[in-house]
Amino acid sequence: RGGRMEVLKENKEEEQREEEEMKALEVGDEHDGEKTLSADQACAPNDIPEFDWSSIDTSQLPSSYKTNSPKEKKLLRVADNFLQQYAHLCPDREPLLLHPANECGIEKFVSTTVRPTLLPYTELYHWEGCASFVSDYLTMEPLKSPIAPPSSLYSPTTILKYQRGNCFDFSVLLCSMLIGAGYDAYCVNGYATHNICTMDETLQVCPLLRKPPEVPKEGEKKSSKYRLKPPPDLQSKFELQQEAKKQAETAAARDKMERKEEAKATEMEKPKRDPLYGLRVHAWVLVLSGKREVPENFFINPFTGNSHSPTDEQFLGIESVWNHRNYWVNMQDCSNGCKDLIFDLGDSVRWEFMLLGTDKPHLLLPDVEEEEELLDSDMDNAQEKEEEDRRFDMPPSWVAPIQISPKEFETRSPQGRKVILYKEAKLEKWAPYLNGNGLVQRLTVYADSHYSKVVEVREWFKNREDKLERREVNRQMQVTKEYFHPGHLLGLKAHIYTSMEPETERTMEFYNEARVDGLQKHVENAHEMTDYFEGRDDCLYLRHVEFGKRVKKIQIAGTRTDINPRPIVQIKECFHRNPQKPADEDVAERIFLIAEERINLTYHLKDKYITASKKNFQKGAERDRKGNEIIMTPEMCITYKAGSSETDTKLLHLYKLLQKLMEEEKQLKHEIWESATEVLEILKIREDEEADIKLTVSIYDTERNEKRRQEYEAMDNLMEDDLLGQEEQELDYLAPFLLQIGNVEKMSKWQAQRIKEDCLTDFKQRLTHKANIIHTHLQKEVEELQKKDRWYQENQNQLSMEDEADFLAYCSETMFRIRVLALRLKREKQMAPQKYLALEEKLRKDPRLSGHLSHP
Repeated sequence: RGGRMEVLKENKEEEQREEEEMKALEVGDEHDGEKTLSADQACAPNDIPEFDWSSIDTSQLPSSYKTNSPKEKKLLRVADNFLQQYAHLCPDREPLLLHPANECGIEKFVSTTVRPTLLPYTELYHWEGCASFVSDYLTMEPLKSPIAPPSSLYSPTTILKYQRGNCFDFSVLLCSMLIGAGYDAYCVNGYATHNICTMDETLQVCPLLRKPPEVPKEGEKKSSKYRLKPPPDLQSKFELQQEAKKQAETAAARDKMERKEEAKATEMEKPKRDPLYGLRVHAWVLVLSGKREVPENFFINPFTGNSHSPTDEQFLGIESVWNHRNYWVNMQDCSNGCKDLIFDLGDSVRWEFMLLGTDKPHLLLPDVEEEEELLDSDMDNAQEKEEEDRRFDMPPSWVAPIQISPKEFETRSPQGRKVILYKEAKLEKWAPYLNGNGLVQRLTVYADSHYSKVVEVREWFKNREDKLERREVNRQMQVTKEYFHPGHLLGLKAHIYTSMEPETERTMEFYNEARVDGLQKHVENAHEMTDYFEGRDDCLYLRHVEFGKRVKKIQIAGTRTDINPRPIVQIKECFHRNPQKPADEDVAERIFLIAEERINLTYHLKDKYITASKKNFQKGAERDRKGNEIIMTPEMCITYKAGSSETDTKLLHLYKLLQKLMEEEKQLKHEIWESATEVLEILKIREDEEADIKLTVSIYDTERNEKRRQEYEAMDNLMEDDLLGQEEQELDYLAPFLLQIGNVEKMSKWQAQRIKEDCLTDFKQRLTHKANIIHTHLQKEVEELQKKDRWYQENQNQLSMEDEADFLAYCSETMFRIRVLALRLKREKQMAPQKYLALEEKLRKDPRLSGHLSHP
């Protein structure tokens, strides 16, 4: 029944080669019953330290690890019966992995090893977080035999304790977490390529370097038929053809050279032929669509945490799948890998299930239904027993609850560090606070596959006091890029530079919401400086400054470098449109030509105009040779007003505008100097921050935050002292009256009676005073309401609708307060006698007074 799992072979010649190579495999019967393989042919990673699993301590494990319940024993018998039938029907198939031994040497069915668990971490609510955690937390161990499943399968709790395991251990743990998070997940026993089985990612591009998919651009709008004709092309077509021909030849030669180099590189990167192709056993996780809004089926490689399509050519076949409810055997042909597999586990033709009690619907074919209807009543007893066994429900998992402490979840990798090699890249990961500089991840990009020449280094940081999030260093271009979280001292968002020396090429980006001036980006080099703004009230969005050569001055030791600023040649400012001003009065661009002593203003375009209004001012000397003040002349200003041929002859307005612009020019020079000074300050702060790196610790992290722990303990002790003091004060309510007597032990009957009367009198006065205060507030509210009502009656005819609405709202609020005060006064009058009698009874029973007071 069903197809056989066939080994993929390329051609007949390769089959013969593989047969010759397989002769070198020595299959022996060891104590674990696994097939063994020479170390060279196993291709196991050599850098993975060996671990002696026989030395682990199993004495503290629960009893479920060391024994089988009656239900588990029955399940093992059902599994043995199923395995016998499977071996009889499919003699050419490999034996199934059904009940390997656990860490205590007890055989356990694989489905009961899955323990669905939802851990209390937000990151583990999604499959990406679960897969990433498992791949980072555990250390990969190769299978003892690459062509056979393991003879033992340990519990996820033991795997988590020792942080290591093979692909089956990885898959069971990941499947337990995914099922607990609500996914329809299954462990898969199948076959994969050498790179997948050995966790070799040296031919894969690092996920951090993969370009995001390009978003398709929206279709270009159809141009209107009314448009300007382009100017005629006056170039020689023959010359253009010759130039194009020459460029085509050059491009063809270049493409040929590139193709040759690419072919050479591809040949070098091409993986070597694997003699065990199609035979390597691997375990991974299958996630079916449906639950958790998963749109389509996909695989998860537990070694890397990456998702793969079921059509991925690296996955070569499937023997069986299982979860915590059932076990299914694949009966489909895998000669074409997993591309043609249909993952409908309810289809009993494609997937043979072991137990009938499953959440997957049992698909019955019409002919099978007819056969079942025609079954004779005298069915064979053995067949009835088999059917009864197969309806057996899966027993609960024998594994203890999976628990991960916050410290283990934070540390992730063993010893807090993990290194992954990709194609021409190396990725390093660290646990938070392991490095003193807050480094948690570093990606090094190389120019070759030998990892010898560094091209780029990317670093990620956490918990930095200076809010540094990421740093990218391009070794070829000598460019450094730094990115910051919100909250930096000066609102810094990004810093791109080639050198930390001042007045060199750099770009600074800021969180403009955190700045008063709305500065978003600052770009500068030795000769220019450009500031970009956003959200300013004056609509300024760009300021460009050009500098001249600095006049050389003698530098005195100990003086600041910004005392000799760069001379400003030109200042250019651009403004957005201000809708509150007319277009010909709203400046779009203004240029201050410092050296030429000119100021040029360009205004925004008016509607349906193609030219803008302009004003060009020529600054002259304020006084002539005789010392007389120069008055504004028409030659000092050239104006153009769009849509009007008249010239503005009102020199007074132009003079005031020029004076205003000259004042603003002085202010701009000061702001530019402040901007340059701020850049120097930022550079100094960054140098100090890198010289003395400090990490922040959350106030909730009591293990690391020693200062916070001490403060918490001191506060806790203080609160305990306060509570004790309050209790003493509550018990000592007679203290003010006992102080008048002095020695309480020698108190007389007359003194006790006096204390009682004084205490009751004082309490009565307090009750009366409280009632008087409430009554006073009540009378005041009533008088205010009456006064407001008289005002309304006198001005009723002159009030507007809004005034009447305000009056009604005032009356409503005042009446509410009056009702509340009246209720409080009534309650005080009713409760006062009861409170008085209660205090009198308390005084009578007080041990310090009861011996001196006689009962009534």
